[in-house]
Amino acid sequence: MSWFETFRTGINGLRAHRLRSVLTMVGILIGIAAVILTVGLGEGAQAQVSSEITALGTNVLTVTPGSTTSSAGIREALGSSSTLTMSDAQALSSPVVAPAVKAVAPTNQSDEVLTAGSSNWTTTVVGTDPSWLTVRGRTVAQGRFIDNQDVADHEAVGVLGPTTASELFSREDPVGQTVNVAGVPITIVGVLTSSGSSSSSSGTDQDDQLIVPITTAAERLFGGTSRDSLSSIIVQSKTSSDLTAAYQEINQELLALHGITTPTDADFTITSEQSLLSTATSVDKTLTILLGGVAGISLLVGGIGVMNIMLVSVTERIREIGLRKALGARPSLIRRQFLVEASVLGLVGGAVGVALGIVGAVFLPSAIGDPITISPLAAGGAMVVAMIIGIGFGVYPASRAAHLAPIDALRNE
Repeated sequence: MSWFETFRTGINGLRAHRLRSVLTMVGILIGIAAVILTVGLGEGAQAQVSSEITALGTNVLTVTPGSTTSSAGIREALGSSSTLTMSDAQALSSPVVAPAVKAVAPTNQSDEVLTAGSSNWTTTVVGTDPSWLTVRGRTVAQGRFIDNQDVADHEAVGVLGPTTASELFSREDPVGQTVNVAGVPITIVGVLTSSGSSSSSSGTDQDDQLIVPITTAAERLFGGTSRDSLSSIIVQSKTSSDLTAAYQEINQELLALHGITTPTDADFTITSEQSLLSTATSVDKTLTILLGGVAGISLLVGGIGVMNIMLVSVTERIREIGLRKALGARPSLIRRQFLVEASVLGLVGGAVGVALGIVGAVFLPSAIGDPITISPLAAGGAMVVAMIIGIGFGVYPASRAAHLAPIDALRNE
């Protein structure tokens, strides 16, 4: 019997029991679609987190204050103390103290309500200096950025992120307009270019902020008892290879400035965007593997279903098998017959599952709010796995059929 005849006979065998064949394929296609969607969800999350962190700069270090302890003995989160000051930032700017450092941007920030006419919006107001633009790798789309004169004169000027600008001034040019922050009118002198990560699933939108001179923020907007304190100091090394050297220089200088002799007692924390990226990517990969494993279990169940159906098919067709063997059919042809049927179940189920997974990857992101990446490798791998499932779980039933003795098969009722 030729391969064409074997294939045609196999298709006819499956068509004879359409409902049973369809239900078997459903188990496979659900597993394949689940694998594609879970892997796509994990890869989409990795890509999104990577783009958001990379937008902050891969050769950037962020120095944050340490934690405070309340009168009740409760230790608060990192960044809750006021251990960083403008003098710290100025010291780190010295090429003698930190030769591996390219630029330093002191920042002080707070969430504030912005009002423009009848519109209002709550965003992060960041007080900083002109170095922020370089350190963060941002550019200005309209107008200008704050300059050293604005800082020196405590000017009430600001630069909006594109998200904030669209929320407050959707129908007019923001440059030249005025927004009210904590009772202080701020004149908008520029709008930032989008960072490319405006829809952040982590809740931090790099395009949703108002940048003002740090002196204006400290003296006129935020106030407080310690107006010289900083929320963070953002430091950019000269190159990515200088990041480690910059880290050591910053750490040693701040320990000396704060009079700390034991590094473990440091009242500040230094983090790099690269470490955040590697940590976030590691977590996303772990979740992807976990979810993929759960989806893989459904594939295993689908494979068991294929074996079950093929065993039932062998039992139902014992007389047919016996007759074919009595007419001279070799065991290899009988085995090939049932393997073709199992392979078709796996192939069709896999193809439909891949199509279903791709459709889900296109339409689900708008519903769940998270990106799903369509991975050609995952789709191709899923098809291969579907074929392996069909063949692998069809081997035993096919071998059982091939080894039936003709006389016993013909005698079966």
